[in-house]
Amino acid sequence: MNTINTLLNKEEVQGLIPQKAPMVMIDSLLSSSEKRSVSSFQIKEENIFCDDNKLTESGLIENVAQTAAIRAGYMGMMKAKEEGNSSAGPILGYIAAVRNCIIHELPEVGTDIQTEIVVEHEVMSVSMINGKITSGDTLYLECEMKIFQKG
Repeated sequence: MNTINTLLNKEEVQGLIPQKAPMVMIDSLLSSSEKRSVSSFQIKEENIFCDDNKLTESGLIENVAQTAAIRAGYMGMMKAKEEGNSSAGPILGYIAAVRNCIIHELPEVGTDIQTEIVVEHEVMSVSMINGKITSGDTLYLECEMKIFQKG
């Protein structure tokens, strides 16, 4: 069995994003740095963003936004650890704009997707990111997103 190393598992992810069940759209954080993060998510039939056995467009966009949220939460947690503070929690964020969004196809229930976000610019509390959702060689979505972070 092929195992993927993770930085954060599902339980840890849920402690660092503001969304709660049934809105959680990421299962684990695979990697994260100052400018890039990758999450994974297995699409389940009971997901509220599924319709006709596929993850909807809004589910894909929410998945990108939550990958940005887990990056912010993870970076906050790492900063808190450096400062000797053991507490870190979610950082609230809001999608301010989605641009150049191309949805190539909708992933089916049971698909394991990986979502990569790359931070292009950060000015005060606004981040401009590029997002991409894939599974293997299949590209599902690519977009630009502006996110306003509060806190």
